[in-house]
Amino acid sequence: MTDHTEADPTPYAEVESVLCDEFAGIHSTTTVTRCVEAAHYGALEVTGYAHPSLVERIARKHLHVLALVASERG
Repeated sequence: MTDHTEADPTPYAEVESVLCDEFAGIHSTTTVTRCVEAAHYGALEVTGYAHPSLVERIARKHLHVLALVASERG
């Protein structure tokens, strides 16, 4: 038996991966992760459940808004 145990991937690891690819060159991985986490908690507060597809849609909206704000600040 080994002492090493791997952490279970978050249920949103695939969502983060998709969004990191989609927003590469626009947002850092850290920003994507924070948006996914915020979307997760927001969905839980509003609906009581945070299905990955809902979290992905919310996080994508956050990332679009952040990109818009960044472009306006130029």
